[in-house]
Amino acid sequence: MSDGIVFLLNGETERVADVPASRTLLDWLREEKRLTGTKEGCNEGDCGACTVLVTDRNGETRAHNACILFLPQLHGKAVRTIEGISGPDGALHPVQAALIARHGSQCGFCTPGIAVSLAAAHLAGDRDHDRVLAGNLCRCTGYAPIIRAAEDAAAAPVPAWMTKDGARLASLDVPPLAIAPRSVDELAVSLGNDPDAVLIAGATDVGLWATKQLRDLPDVIFIGDVAELREIRVRADTIRLGAMVTISRLREAMETYHPHFAALLRRFGSEQVRNAGTIGGNIANGSPIGDGAPALIALGAELILRRKNKRRRIALEDFFIDYGRQDLRSGEFLEWILIPRQPDTLRCYKISKRFDQDISALCGCFNITVEDGCVTAARIAFGGMAATVKRARATEAALVGQPWSEATIRRGQAALAGDFTPISDMRASAGYRLKVAENLLMRCFLESRGEAVNVLEVRP
Repeated sequence: MSDGIVFLLNGETERVADVPASRTLLDWLREEKRLTGTKEGCNEGDCGACTVLVTDRNGETRAHNACILFLPQLHGKAVRTIEGISGPDGALHPVQAALIARHGSQCGFCTPGIAVSLAAAHLAGDRDHDRVLAGNLCRCTGYAPIIRAAEDAAAAPVPAWMTKDGARLASLDVPPLAIAPRSVDELAVSLGNDPDAVLIAGATDVGLWATKQLRDLPDVIFIGDVAELREIRVRADTIRLGAMVTISRLREAMETYHPHFAALLRRFGSEQVRNAGTIGGNIANGSPIGDGAPALIALGAELILRRKNKRRRIALEDFFIDYGRQDLRSGEFLEWILIPRQPDTLRCYKISKRFDQDISALCGCFNITVEDGCVTAARIAFGGMAATVKRARATEAALVGQPWSEATIRRGQAALAGDFTPISDMRASAGYRLKVAENLLMRCFLESRGEAVNVLEVRP
């Protein structure tokens, strides 16, 4: 049970006590507060009908899925629902008015979540509406009038009531929460004392344990308040990522250093999922189809793992032992991801049935250095090709020391069969995966020669 949870809800202070740690914001809003504008659609973070705005103590406001957001994650934050984006006097938010004027709603079930997502973009001055709305499914209105409404509202000023939560949070009395350590040292002590506790960062994975698997969570530790784990430290030799860095913030940072990685992260879940999910969680859950690990392995990333006051450093590629097994000892947690600073030669390709919000059939990342027409170094990693994310070492060996030519690429393609024996499943057959992996290596070569392909661009 959790007690002493304090947060702002639509501008008013809420104090919640004696609730299970796995109580979701969506259920609490609808059942306890009777704020039924926030809808339950998929209850797994896919449809966006439950979208709310969350503002942290740094004043950053982003859209989140209420269905997989546990109440303790809101401690010390501010939440606005669809009821809270209109003014206290009933004045409509510009996106609400525009949706009405542009006939952007038919059945209306998805409309509250869409309005909240657009309000988040409006507040941030973000006009990439296709990206913003990728996590909001609408099956009867169609997106054309919704996009027109977003464009109409974009030039309107941000309403005054949408900018006040940050200042209110600064004066909010937020006592410590026993299950939410505020420093990495406190986390080390808490997990050392209870090594079987489940660490909850963004809850984009663990949330489904509660909503879909109906599991009773054991002891939990919420790590969202550990400020050190949210840091990105750019140094002369490394980029240090705290394990709690969200996918959204990582994408923004990688635009500068490895834009292909940033483009890959653009396809990681939805905007709401990227705003909650963390790179540490993406690594630590050990998924063989996690999209973060292939790029990081290709970049030569290392992990800092901590247990109490002891730390150890390992290569990310060595962290994954087998399906569902990672080199993470009892009471140990992922503290930092270290990316060596290097010239950008990274190329990342995700293959899935949909462009947005889909799980990879496979993901290939290539970090190949060519000097004077010869391959001098190569790091290649794939997700979806084995029981873990894995380097293609035989393929790398076939390339290094050879001319950067189509003949060399053909030899590398042949070597892929020695690196991987993929399986067939609901996403792709083994033969398809191997052939596409070969094709991605060729694509990397062709793009290096200026034959770029933009999968979002359709040419006649």
